[in-house]
Amino acid sequence: MSLVRIQSIMGNELSKRVFLSRPPEPPYEYLLNDPTDSIFIGTTKLFGVPFTWTYATLTNPHLAVVGITGAGKSFFVKTFLIRASYVWNTNAIIIDWAGEYKAWVRQSGGTVISLSKGDYINIMDLSGMKPIDRVKQIMNSLDILTDVGEYAEQRRLTSEAIEQAYVNAGFSLSQVPEPGSEAPTLKEVTALLDEKLQDGSYEYPAELENAIYRLRQFTREGEDYFAKKSTIDIGKLSSSGLVALDLSTLPDEKFRALAAMFILQTLKERMRTEGWSGTKGLKAIVVLDEAWKVASDDRSDAITIVREGRKYQFGLIVASQNPTDVNEAIFSNVGTTVMLRIRFEKFMNYLQGSLNFSNYIRSEIGKFGVGQAAFDMSFHSAVQFPDVFLLERVVGEEPLDVYTINASDILTPGELADQTIQKEYYLERIDLNSKFIQAGIGSEMIALLFADLEKAGKTTSIQGLASIMLKRGITKDTIVEFLRGMKIVDNVITRILSAAG
Repeated sequence: MSLVRIQSIMGNELSKRVFLSRPPEPPYEYLLNDPTDSIFIGTTKLFGVPFTWTYATLTNPHLAVVGITGAGKSFFVKTFLIRASYVWNTNAIIIDWAGEYKAWVRQSGGTVISLSKGDYINIMDLSGMKPIDRVKQIMNSLDILTDVGEYAEQRRLTSEAIEQAYVNAGFSLSQVPEPGSEAPTLKEVTALLDEKLQDGSYEYPAELENAIYRLRQFTREGEDYFAKKSTIDIGKLSSSGLVALDLSTLPDEKFRALAAMFILQTLKERMRTEGWSGTKGLKAIVVLDEAWKVASDDRSDAITIVREGRKYQFGLIVASQNPTDVNEAIFSNVGTTVMLRIRFEKFMNYLQGSLNFSNYIRSEIGKFGVGQAAFDMSFHSAVQFPDVFLLERVVGEEPLDVYTINASDILTPGELADQTIQKEYYLERIDLNSKFIQAGIGSEMIALLFADLEKAGKTTSIQGLASIMLKRGITKDTIVEFLRGMKIVDNVITRILSAAG
């Protein structure tokens, strides 16, 4: 006959014990690290062990953060960046696809660079590189963003024109230029191709015309964001504190991706040039949020940073609603994966298949509230416990204050059945505040709107929120701007305003 003995023991002691099944959390010595060389994230769900993150015990400092809108992705990223700056004096460069971070960066004393609003990047700037290397990078970007790679002759013509523009500007293709040397622009490259076409001696004018047409989309007046002299020094971004590069004002995905690729290319070269330093921690973290075009392509420099970043003390954070948008080379090689609330089964299947976590963990992820997370960490050495564990909640610099906005009542049956359409929004206060600011609403009015939402229990319908805004005297044009910032399409916006009165 078996005897059962009841004991009272501490959670950290319990976490050390070997269970008949695999233990559900790593031992405390893997979770609680030197506070001077790690950042606090929260406490574990099962045993309440404080979890502090450091890349010292991991294969690399890179993170993938996945979860639906409102699950707490940006809250986690902001908390991580602020604490990394406290502990390691880490610089952060946010490639801000949708303008989600710019208000927060300003509030935090950082710098926001808004392309197309007075700021320009000359993608032919060298930042200490040999011109021939920059030519290869520019052509790599064009290969990813256009079909030039399918036309060998057009690709050759474009590459040679870029090289010639550097030579005409007094550069040696194989030598690093003197500091302060002024690079040519894409407009000069287009002019060289035009000159060759007008000369009439080239045997295949159609090839030239197509090469010119492809470049002209980036050099037209009003859309020449990358074909003017730079107004910012990209080379200094990795040592400028907290910086958001706001790409939301650019006209389409192609322009945003070109800017992001240039930034990554320049940071990669800066990373290699600076090399390793004796200071502990991370020198810089690059954030890619929903940048699927950049994060998904095999030829992206994001992959190079993942592979080489550790030895140069550079980190990369890739955040996305859809884990399949992240290139497998990135997703399978990051040292840390943070899983917040996941909406679709196919995404959950992908994560479980990639990270090999249990059905228990899968079930828990499916029940997550805002800020709750599962962490997968890849340690240096083989371990005898599961890599995936549950966090009670991300503990941020500010309380995780969540507002719920329901859109179900305004959607048609067909829209309700469409899994790609969001029916409910969970917004942290800081994110909702940013969306109000982006729509052009002043701080005093924002305070009144939050007071109204507090009275409603922080939960309302989307048409209810529009009604509150109308009653406060906010114009319909401003409300439309706000709803578009919520990624709501125009025909649904029309219904919302009609229902709001």
